[in-house]
Amino acid sequence: APSHKMIVRMFNNARRLRMGFPKRLLSIPRNGEKTGNDLVIRTFDEDGGDWETIWPEIIKPIVRAGETYTYDRNSSEDCIKTEWIHKPHRTYVAEVDGKILGTYYVKKNYTGGASHICNCGYMSSPRAQGRGIATAMCSHSLSEALRLGYKAMQFNFVLESNHGALRLWEKLGFRTIGEIPKAFDHPKFGLVNAVIMYKWLLSER
Repeated sequence: APSHKMIVRMFNNARRLRMGFPKRLLSIPRNGEKTGNDLVIRTFDEDGGDWETIWPEIIKPIVRAGETYTYDRNSSEDCIKTEWIHKPHRTYVAEVDGKILGTYYVKKNYTGGASHICNCGYMSSPRAQGRGIATAMCSHSLSEALRLGYKAMQFNFVLESNHGALRLWEKLGFRTIGEIPKAFDHPKFGLVNAVIMYKWLLSER
């Protein structure tokens, strides 16, 4: 079996080369804990019951909390399913040992002459915290966006109160290109600013 150092090296190489993770990748052990869990990121399967897992366990609690996304907190299940599944170019789920712990989508951010810029949204289960799944999904999305023909990725509305997301996007090479003052009425912090983050996906020449 691969050693811990080998697994970490695979993880770092994938990130440094701005490539997505392999379809299957041994998860990074937490605090030195030995694990044989496999992380699989795959396309959402509407006929396979994926929605019946991600809606109640991942998406619904995040929407109802109203702390990170601009969805109406009282949005219906059908409304959110349209936004997360039907409108995007493609939607994915992240599984560990067959249990879905995260999901993300890729969609066009603009049309016409700016249709080469995509946008992504990510959600993960509380059980995924600290396990590198958010990082894996974002890295996977960078690779998938290129494969789907996009040249850049833009996050339109990242709340400054969402410290974990800001750290992760910066770590993966996104830069802040704008700020929207007092953009979001946060249920805990009141009016908070949001930033726009951008990353060019093609190698600079």
